[in-house]
Amino acid sequence: MTRAVETAVYAAGAVCWRVIDGKIHILVVHRTVYGDVTIPKGKVDPGESLPQTAVREIAEETGLQVALGVPLGESRYAMPSGREKVVHYWAAEVSDRAVQRSTFRPNAEIAALEWLTIKQARGYLSYEPDVAILDAFARLVDQGVTNTFALLVVRHGKAVDKGGWQGEDAARPLTARGVAQSVALSNVLGAWAPKRIVSSPAVRCVSTVAPLSAALDIPVKRDEGISQQAWEDGESEVRRVVGKRVRVGKTAVLCSHNPVLPAIIREIGLATGTPLGGYVEDAASLETGAYSVVHLSASNPSSGIVAIETHPSLA
Repeated sequence: MTRAVETAVYAAGAVCWRVIDGKIHILVVHRTVYGDVTIPKGKVDPGESLPQTAVREIAEETGLQVALGVPLGESRYAMPSGREKVVHYWAAEVSDRAVQRSTFRPNAEIAALEWLTIKQARGYLSYEPDVAILDAFARLVDQGVTNTFALLVVRHGKAVDKGGWQGEDAARPLTARGVAQSVALSNVLGAWAPKRIVSSPAVRCVSTVAPLSAALDIPVKRDEGISQQAWEDGESEVRRVVGKRVRVGKTAVLCSHNPVLPAIIREIGLATGTPLGGYVEDAASLETGAYSVVHLSASNPSSGIVAIETHPSLA
């Protein structure tokens, strides 16, 4: 995902979906002031990432707490001011529990919520860019890959340079920038609601995911199988670590090192029957504090990688 351009107005949202009477329905919002029907979305707040914005805006507009799924692309259009507006979208499954806990009440911004079939929504949506995003979601439905989970592959934050460190390499701590990156990651990775956090035992990796662990109340599982030391010694167990996460089929974070990242992405491809290609290098070429989100089918993981999105460091 590219960095924001200052002259554009950025926003994010999601196609929220659930199964009702055996059919997939998507959520549309009836806006009070404009009298239109749209997909829930909103502008990025200062210092906020696009995934954070999508989850926050859905909660604010609909009262629903969701986790992001597959990215659906972006829409671009000119605003009355002449500035370009760029809106990024994801799919987001809405659980029965989330519906039951919704805090929505009609307000000055949103007059009503409505669950519609995809066919109905095409006729209700007020804007063509929204219809194009709905069509992207419909293609996932046709392919049978709406129900997904993600493996979030993270490169640790910026650590003290080897040249200036006199202890064991695995004990190198994060720099001030690395600490800031770890906090930023904690704020954004929660948008996918990971259920497991797996990290190389190196201090720089464990410290990178420590804020996320605290925020989600999920312990960090230290696994030597994805450490740089094991990789350099020819004793890494990337296949074991990745294979287990694919078998479990729940969203998880994998925090590791630059030399190990290509092997992690490669093994995700092999474990899901995805032909290897340029995506391995692209998804693994991460700066410190950056991450890639690899989306897989929850019902049939061996059907291949559904999508990959790569995000830069936020600090």
